Amino acid sequence: MTKRSSSVTIRDVARQAGVSVATVSRYLNQNAPVSEPLSERIQQVMEELAYVPEATARQLALRKKHTIGLLLTNLHNDFFAPLLAGIEGVVSEKGYNLLVATCRPHLYSDNGVQFPLGSHNTDGMLVFADSLTDEQIARFHARRLPMVLIHKTPAPGVQIPFVTVENKAASRKLVDHLITVHGCGRIILMRGPEHQEDSYWREIGYRAALDDHGIPFDESLILRGAFEREVAYNTLKTFLQEPNHPPFDAVFAGDDDAAIGIYDALREVGLRVPEDVRVVGFDDSRMAPFLTPPLTTVRAPTEQVGRSAAHHLFQLLEGSLPELATVHATEMIIRQSCGCQDV
Repeated sequence: MTKRSSSVTIRDVARQAGVSVATVSRYLNQNAPVSEPLSERIQQVMEELAYVPEATARQLALRKKHTIGLLLTNLHNDFFAPLLAGIEGVVSEKGYNLLVATCRPHLYSDNGVQFPLGSHNTDGMLVFADSLTDEQIARFHARRLPMVLIHKTPAPGVQIPFVTVENKAASRKLVDHLITVHGCGRIILMRGPEHQEDSYWREIGYRAALDDHGIPFDESLILRGAFEREVAYNTLKTFLQEPNHPPFDAVFAGDDDAAIGIYDALREVGLRVPEDVRVVGFDDSRMAPFLTPPLTTVRAPTEQVGRSAAHHLFQLLEGSLPELATVHATEMIIRQSCGCQDV
């Protein structure tokens, strides 16, 4: 029979896992290496015994830190400014501090490096996209650290609230606009980061629009943009330098930051937007209306995503359960880069 969590100690976990108390302590505190097999065994035993580390339970009860953590993959582009504004506004209203850190998940697998955020310095965490792996998220969740995911859904069976935007239908509508209004049939897609959910659903929308019009999917028109202007610039520049590159008449940039790199790469080879190549983006970032020409894109309510995620986290901290899935609506914004006049 499983013991009640209130009576389970770290010694019970160590005994059942067949390891030392020191090894369990290292795993919990992430302050020294613990092999992946041992980590999995310890985590499994903790879940079987419903064990809550005393320090974690005490921190959750007292909430002394008055600090919310935000874990990001990077801060390289303009996308994050409104997201941070939305989060910070709610955190400030609640009288808390916001601690922001960037994280590369692979650095924390088995080398003893402590995660920059966690129960040691925050009362709860907001986790953006792929700044943690599913396994790492599950471990934090098992330790009862309040969490909300942003632009990422939890793994099956893990009950963690998440906030994201509608990607598929909006991307489908955007590509459909290029096809039906502007006659495009050879549309490059700049993929976002590998395994990133926004990137995945935008590609699904792109493929669906092609299928709607009987246009065959062409893998040679799928390029790596990573949602970053420099990556998109270098990728398209390399593509354009190939003497026999496939013909194309439009580019779905994946996001607005990548669109900037696409503009530059096209300009360098004398291709004009939109006269020679139509370009569309996603997000409707603050610079989108000020590009030359202004960018046709999808408006995503990024600041509201930040506010929603922060509100959900405070609901958890206050002992209530928010909606597990929050998906904000998006809308297509027509400007001149697709060949239209502003409407």
